[in-house]
Amino acid sequence: MTVFTHILATTLGVQAMELHGRDAALAYAFGIGVDVDHAVKAPFYLRAVGLVDKRGYYWRSSLQEPVALLWITPLCWFLGTVVPLVFFAIHVAMDYSVRFEKMPLYPYSPWVTRGWLTGIPDRIKEGVLFAGLLCTNLLLYWARH
Repeated sequence: MTVFTHILATTLGVQAMELHGRDAALAYAFGIGVDVDHAVKAPFYLRAVGLVDKRGYYWRSSLQEPVALLWITPLCWFLGTVVPLVFFAIHVAMDYSVRFEKMPLYPYSPWVTRGWLTGIPDRIKEGVLFAGLLCTNLLLYWARH
């Protein structure tokens, strides 16, 4: 999914859960911030592919894979909140709905999967989810103000 869809999903969750302060920051860090690995991998992409749009290029690291739960779960316990776990799970679920390759147990296993909903084109999934999240965010915002 694109960063815009992740922003809408995280914002909706923050609004719905009425998060503020530290918990809102944690929600955005784990709902969107885990995509920072794309910036780290950008030089490798440019070196391998150049400036062309190559669909399916593996942009992810273990920071965005379910294996990250090995450190997120203890972090939640340490912080006394489930917010990182909830928003990370939402992020991963959204990413796993698109067809690009994923490595759920990287770097511990080379197993590769394409996730779920592979029979539906990614642009359709992205568009429907984006529109639904945008409308729901607006409705929730208007209902509260």
